[in-house]
Amino acid sequence: MAGRLDGKVAFITGAARGQGRAHAVAMAKEGADIIAVDICRQIESNPYPLATPDDLTETERAVKELGRRVVARIADVRERNELRDAVEAGVADLGKIDIVVANAGILPMSMGRPHDAMAFVDASDVDLLGVMNTLAVTIPHLPDGSSIIVTGSTAGMIRGTTDNPNMGPGGRGYGWSKRTIIEYVEEMCMHLAPRMIRVNAIHPTNCNTHLLQNDGMYSMFRPDLTQQGKQATREDAEPLFTLFQAMPIPYVEPVDIANLGVFLASDESRYITGQQIRVDGGSLLKWPNGPGG
Repeated sequence: MAGRLDGKVAFITGAARGQGRAHAVAMAKEGADIIAVDICRQIESNPYPLATPDDLTETERAVKELGRRVVARIADVRERNELRDAVEAGVADLGKIDIVVANAGILPMSMGRPHDAMAFVDASDVDLLGVMNTLAVTIPHLPDGSSIIVTGSTAGMIRGTTDNPNMGPGGRGYGWSKRTIIEYVEEMCMHLAPRMIRVNAIHPTNCNTHLLQNDGMYSMFRPDLTQQGKQATREDAEPLFTLFQAMPIPYVEPVDIANLGVFLASDESRYITGQQIRVDGGSLLKWPNGPGG
């Protein structure tokens, strides 16, 4: 059923690549115009490369290729004024916002480096404060019946994963932020329910993006190789990725998350709010007490 988002405008953070780009493309396919936002520069504590201006340009191209309008802006979700400027530019061009996807996130794991409290600060500033800033600048523009979608994390729900001591302060900041998002979403849904605005969270398992596919994460899954002084590769780590899910898969794809995003953005989910929906291949049920439980 095509055209589920005809006439709607979606504001998406972390849109230059990964899950954010997948949301933008999937929603454009269903008729939405897109306001795409990303930081497009490195955060010092984050060991793997973040998106670039070229990545954001590629998202813009992909949306336009589908015949939809797009406003692409570089903005840091930690800076509310930058987000507000992006919102105002998008609304000036596209007229409104009906859908918000607060997706931007980082996992600044230590990756063998000295532990630094700033990694916790950076993780929580992007993964939690960034969500709060996104909602703060978009809610005043939302008409009744809009949809807000927040990216959480199944791993963040499972103790002993991102809060593993080897992950360092950044891993703990990521997990704490993603768990706090659960309560934040439930609070916000109650305050926006009188306006028929729904607020839901999607909690992915391992997802085939740069946050998973990097040398630091490979080392976390293969500490035996690290102890031998070897750099773990994707081929070394992927069999271990598969152990995380109940289904025999190493990860889900960004489009798997985007498919749920389209549903939550559409009128088909008009009475679904305050939900924590896992796209996790059964990982939380497999590890309810954590990997060591």
